[in-house]
Amino acid sequence: MKITVLGASGGVGRQLVTHALADGHEVTAALRSPAKLTDRHERLTVVRADALDAASVKTVIDGADAVVSGIGQAGRRDPLRPASTSARAVTEAMKATGVRRLLVVSAGPLNRTGAGQPFLAHRVFGPLLWAILRDVYADLERMEAVLRDSDLDWTSVRPPRLLDTPGTGRYRHAVEAGPAGSTIPRADVARAMLDFLPDPRTFAHAVGVSS
Repeated sequence: MKITVLGASGGVGRQLVTHALADGHEVTAALRSPAKLTDRHERLTVVRADALDAASVKTVIDGADAVVSGIGQAGRRDPLRPASTSARAVTEAMKATGVRRLLVVSAGPLNRTGAGQPFLAHRVFGPLLWAILRDVYADLERMEAVLRDSDLDWTSVRPPRLLDTPGTGRYRHAVEAGPAGSTIPRADVARAMLDFLPDPRTFAHAVGVSS
């Protein structure tokens, strides 16, 4: 499969590149500063692109089978609103090029119903995180709204607190529910995203993932 990874120099983005290559995919890693990604592989192409600009995204996804984005949470009060801005750019570019499969990183606290989550996570820690990171989560909600309004085969992956520990290759997941746990390594988020690529049960859904 030919996969374009947006935000390939970020924590999840780098893991997406590594796992996709290990799975045998042809990978185009798109980032604003290509020098930040030093990986080299015969099936890896590193290109400059602005994930917030539809015209720029179009040039790097044309001919791809899927787009996987590591662009998620940014700093509080980021004026660029990267999650929702990149969602609008990539959905526009995908409609123009005919690419249909898209996976993005979101966040567990966007599960407003609490389905599949422990009581404390939903009733205590969720509201606390929303109070502290309201701007971040509001941007992610706008991102998911953009996806839901599209006719693409999208999946939004909602992890809890991300860790830089080594991946285990194991994770729990639930469609339109969860995450069930409180943490997950970034490597396992990437593993889950790539596992969901061919799974139609995740199309047009948010999926909670955790260790």
